[in-house]
Formats: sequence, C-alpha cells, structure tokens
Amino acid sequence: MMVISFSVSLNLFSCMKAIFTLSFYLFIATHTLTGQGVIETPPPNYIRTVIFLGASEYSGVPIIRLGEPLYLEFDDVIGDEANYYYTIEHFNYDWTPSELLKTEFLEGFDNVRITDYQNSFNTLQLFSHYELEIPNTDTRGLKVSGNYLLKVFNEEKELVFSRKFMVYEPLTSVEVTVRKSREVKFIQTRQVVNFEVNSPDFIIRTPEESVWAVILQNNNLKTAIFNVRPQYHVGTSLIYKYDQLTSFWAGNEYLNFDSKDLRAATVKIRYIDVQELYHHYLFRDQIRAFQPYTYNPDINGKFVVRNYQAENDDIEADYVWTHFALATPEPFEDGEVHLFGEFNNFQLDETTRLNYNFETGNYETARLFKQGFYDYKYVFLRNEGILDEGFISGNFVSTENEYTVLIYYLPPGGRYTRIIGMGQATSLNIMN
Repeated sequence: MMVISFSVSLNLFSCMKAIFTLSFYLFIATHTLTGQGVIETPPPNYIRTVIFLGASEYSGVPIIRLGEPLYLEFDDVIGDEANYYYTIEHFNYDWTPSELLKTEFLEGFDNVRITDYQNSFNTLQLFSHYELEIPNTDTRGLKVSGNYLLKVFNEEKELVFSRKFMVYEPLTSVEVTVRKSREVKFIQTRQVVNFEVNSPDFIIRTPEESVWAVILQNNNLKTAIFNVRPQYHVGTSLIYKYDQLTSFWAGNEYLNFDSKDLRAATVKIRYIDVQELYHHYLFRDQIRAFQPYTYNPDINGKFVVRNYQAENDDIEADYVWTHFALATPEPFEDGEVHLFGEFNNFQLDETTRLNYNFETGNYETARLFKQGFYDYKYVFLRNEGILDEGFISGNFVSTENEYTVLIYYLPPGGRYTRIIGMGQATSLNIMN
C-alpha cells in the first residue's frame, strides 16, 4: 500500500511539473525581459555581505533622489586590510555609456581609496569591514539624474566588483496600482502593474518617442521589465494600462532564517555544530508550488546583519556556514536548483547551487552567511539559461510584492536620459 501511494505521488508530481512548465514557456513566449548594456561584476568569494543602499534600511539596488546620500559596505574575509578604490560612471537609459564628461555628472572626484574600514572583533572568522558614504570630502555629490555604476578596484587597479544604482528627480508624480491579470488562465498566478505619470509643471515633449518606463519587482533589477512606452496620454498625464506587457509572475513569500544567536537554535534552525566556524543546519524545506498559499510576512528577499550580543554588528557579527535542504521525490531534469535572494544581489553561481543527495532525497548545499536575518527562496535555472522563480515555490496572486516604476526622459537634443519620476506600490491589497 505504501509503495502504491508513493508511485501515485511521483506520477502526480511529474504531471504537475509538466503543466507548470508548459505554462511557464507560454509566458516566456509573450513576455520579454531585457537587461541591456553594461552588466554588474559580481564580487569574488572573499568579498562578502555587500550592502548597497540609499535611504532604505534594507540592501538592494539603490534608487535615490538627487541629493540624497548613498552607502556601500562590504567585508573582505581575508582580513588583511587591503586597499580598495572606487569610481563612478554615468549611463544612458539602456545602460550604454552616456556622453557626459565626469565633471558634468560628478562634483569633486573619484578614483580614491576607501579609508573607512575596521577589523572584526571577537569573531572566529577574521575579516576587514569597509564602508563608503557619498557625498564625502572627495566625492561631494552627483549633479544629474540617471543610471550609474559604482566600481570597486583593488590596489593593482583590477576590478573587484561593481553595482548599479539610479538617481531620480521628482519632476513628475507616478501613481502605481497592482491588479490581477485580465486573462483567466493567469488570474491566480500573475500580477499586473498599471501606472499613470502626471506632470502638470514639467513639459514632456513627444512622450511616445522620448519617455521610457522600467518596472522592478522587489527591487530586483535583474528581472525588471524595460522599454515600456506610454499607452496613450490625456492632457499632462501619461497612461499605462497594459495587461501582459507589464505583468510579473506573482511568486510566493520568501522563506527566512535568523542567525542572530550563534549558539541557540531558532524556529528555522534544526541544530548547531561547531568546527572551525559555527554550522547551522536548517529544517528541511518542501516544494510549495502545489500547496495552498500561506501568508508569511517577509522582507521581499532582503537581509539585515545583526548579532543580538554585539554593540557593533558590522564588525562583531560572525560568519556561519548555513546548511540548506530541499526535499524532492526525484531530481529535476533540464536545470539546476539555486538559492535566491538579495544576500548576493540575486546572483546565481556555484555558492548558491544545490546538489541532489540520493541517500537523503534532498537537494543540499551549505553557504557562508554573516549573522543576521535573511530571506531566501529556491529557484530553478533551466539549461537554456532561463530563470524560473515559481517552479519550486509556486505563483500565487495573493503574494505580497513591492513594485517600483522609474520614468526616463530624453528631451529633444538632450545628451543623456534623465529619470524624472519614481512611484511605488505593493500587491498587499491587489485590485481586480
């Protein structure tokens, strides 16, 4: 009886996989997400816990108002007080280099050493913690809005990593709403972003040719929708009421763990081991794609560094090997399972890949995390290079997601694209 039950479970699982895969490819065929121009350089393994933010307390791609500060933090786990330098570059809407000279977009100068750093204190893992704030005495500020890239170099002038950020001017107001899809087959799995741009005091000339919109889900630029043109305009308002063009898979709430206490297991941590460093073994996760949706408050993939016994989390929070396990009846074909979250800027690499253990029936991996609270989920990277976020977690229209809309404008004869507005909304109270 048990053998028959397990066989039926496997067949049902395989059937559901096939249905979900077909739905996924139908969506991809009609929905193109294009990341253009320059791409970010991910940090090497010895650079950890990159925190890049503006006014928000959570890390993510910074979207700051012109004149607001910008913050960068990271750890070098070699801990040898290496010298690092930074530069700033300006880019067009499509992330191709703009025509502006550095003196036209930057007040002061860059290509200077990051001088604010400290060594770890009372930790098993030695590291040097670096901090950069802009404006500072060398880089006094940014003069124009648009797309930017911050680059960090080592003493040999080799690029270590780079991160994108955006600066906007509040010249327009952007009203954003999140709705269910108008297509019946996607009404329970996708969320549609509609918005309206109002500019009563700022003249936008030829908006059909000079205005572009970018939509981000949960502040993730890698999965953003680009090249959204106004559908029509009424007076001084630009209207965007698309359905499929501005829709996202709804996804599911992120899972999370909290390692603020190295020596105490929490709701998520099953047990703890101590070797050269602490090892936290999480409870085994399950496939949620075909389970009922359950609301679980999260921080939409972000993370916070913290050690409840520390006075200074930056240098007193230790590093922990965190072990993950995802139970599946059988290994998946035609792709890889990865951890996914802002903890490494939503980058998929060998440190996020899980391998199938036939003895335990789990996908398993261990990754080094700094103490803190982390959101994560499991995603499926198909052999074609397509990221399928909902394959393991599922897509549920009730999922709470944050959406950000940026409005780019290239005036007639302009030499660079400005960001003239930013609007945000959440799907918590999604509309029909």
